[in-house]
Amino acid sequence: MSQPLVCMTLSCKTLEENIKLVQKYQKYIDLVELRVDYLNEDEQLYVRRFPSMIYQPCILTIRRDIDGGQFTSGEFSRTNLFGRALAFANQDRAKNFAYVDFEDDYHIPSIQDAAMAFGVKIIRSYHNLQGPVLNIKQRCDEMRKTGYEIPKIVFKINKLSDVSNMFKEAAEMTDYEHILCALGVEGLPSRILSSFTNSYLTYTSPEETLDNTLNIGHIDPVTLNNLYNFRAINQDTKIFGITGWPLTKSMSPEVHNSGYKKVGMNAVYVPIRSPFISESLNFANQLGINGLSVTIPHKESVLYYLKEQSPEVIQIGSCNSLVKRPNGWIGYNTEAYGFKRSLEEFLGPTRIKHRKVALIGAGSTAKAIAFVLKQMGARVCIFNRTVENARQLAEKYGFRYSPLEPSCAPLLDEYSNLIIQATSVGMSVDEPKVDDVIDPIPFYNFRGDELLFDIICKPAITPVMKRASYAGCRVNNGYRMLEYQAYKQFKLFTGTDFEENTVVDKIFYE
Repeated sequence: MSQPLVCMTLSCKTLEENIKLVQKYQKYIDLVELRVDYLNEDEQLYVRRFPSMIYQPCILTIRRDIDGGQFTSGEFSRTNLFGRALAFANQDRAKNFAYVDFEDDYHIPSIQDAAMAFGVKIIRSYHNLQGPVLNIKQRCDEMRKTGYEIPKIVFKINKLSDVSNMFKEAAEMTDYEHILCALGVEGLPSRILSSFTNSYLTYTSPEETLDNTLNIGHIDPVTLNNLYNFRAINQDTKIFGITGWPLTKSMSPEVHNSGYKKVGMNAVYVPIRSPFISESLNFANQLGINGLSVTIPHKESVLYYLKEQSPEVIQIGSCNSLVKRPNGWIGYNTEAYGFKRSLEEFLGPTRIKHRKVALIGAGSTAKAIAFVLKQMGARVCIFNRTVENARQLAEKYGFRYSPLEPSCAPLLDEYSNLIIQATSVGMSVDEPKVDDVIDPIPFYNFRGDELLFDIICKPAITPVMKRASYAGCRVNNGYRMLEYQAYKQFKLFTGTDFEENTVVDKIFYE
């Protein structure tokens, strides 16, 4: 099968708006899909002109509301629109629609014959907005009524295992061109890895209209090409990924995919979203994935599925990196390494041995940080809203603990040589702004001589960092921690090093 094409869906209300988007993204796409059902009614009358106004091949689509579209005027009106768009087809095929998308239950011989007579390829589509489609190959075979149509199956996934099944069924589908799409954020791998479903194309949407398509899991063409290096993905590409839930935003793909480009490795790193780590591991096994980053909420639940655990994982009780070996998955923790390196850079010549440190939070990342602080000889008090979690972590290392509430301010002040903000507030927000991120210690008044380390990466300056900085404190965010732990993961996954301080700096600081 050939390399999948990149198709950008156009869902603006006017042809002029759609043309501007085609011009903006033309170097990232191979063809476009004009969604006539999104156009204003008066604009729909002039759809026939659209192919001659752009240079890319175009799919004509008028999607019914029952199939997830916007068209509600009935089949008679829709057939008239199809007829108008395909009527008087030009002998110059560049001025015709290159494709037309008909649903599997839409059969109007005159319309179909006109399309085929002028070289307009027919995409025969089936949409299931309720759940997955099983027996995909059989269904595609049945949809090819004349043997010339390109069957297209689109379905809503209820769980990641539905996507796993798609990849499994599609692996042997090499006899003819077809299109497969899994709807929803969990289905993103089906779009990035369409080479592995032997799909004819993958759908994207311009950033300007992603709000129209977020519920079906579209990705913009720039991200698809630049971040995931889509055009270089083939059946020989090694796949790695990050799994978590909801995993709305992670910078790990930027780090790892930039590294693969830098060292010239045919590999890609993709988000794998699931609330269940067991499904993520099954998906990884299905696709032959040999390296996984693990984030919230799976860092502890994954321990039950490991064949082996590194000494750090055993001690910390949290795992953020998996490597597949012949005998099973081996778990590692690179957060401790990343935190220690970034903290040492932040402290400079300052040493924290015997110094009093406040650790805010008692989650999986805080466990890795507590492990490092114990190694460095710090005197620590752990503050957490759920005091029982703070107690369990503190007693493991002989630290003090306290509930995180206004009454703890004097104790926090006592342990304020270094304050480490290790809660996940704001970390699950997609592209968070400062106002979206919560200050976990609003009751604490900074004196100006404290050091503050916040593990959050975005925004670069959190509310608590801003307050501390205004008071005269030195502050640090989680960029370098993420960077160093990702470098360690990269080496675990690939066995290859790449020069540090060149890849992530460019991404984060330009």
